[in-house]
Amino acid sequence: MGSLTYDRVTVEFDDRILAHLQIVIVQKLRRGESFLLSWRNAAEAGDGRSSAWLHPAIPLYFKFSGGQPPTINPLWLAQLTRSANSSQGLVATGEERAMAEPDGPGGPERSHRPEQKFTVRATPNSQDTIASEG
Repeated sequence: MGSLTYDRVTVEFDDRILAHLQIVIVQKLRRGESFLLSWRNAAEAGDGRSSAWLHPAIPLYFKFSGGQPPTINPLWLAQLTRSANSSQGLVATGEERAMAEPDGPGGPERSHRPEQKFTVRATPNSQDTIASEG
């Protein structure tokens, strides 16, 4: 389980999604673009969703628990990039969603697997949060 720390708040994600989010986030911030990052909350955190407005001037820290970088899925990366460039901002979604999206308007679907969901729950006595698959 890796983590993303931004403005005194830490959110933990699986290393695999964190690696994909890091690429998309760094691309946006290198261009000087601010944007919204959102994720699903666990039932313990109110069963809603959380969002953070990311700005290039605020330090961001990625920490990975594994020693080896995960393999990057270009379809998932493209789906996350489209999300980051949309008016709703970057929404942390599972890899299955990218595999199920059509090739284009009216194109065939790649898979019928259900969408993987990432959730967040507050850790005791801190501002830290944990994102996990749900």
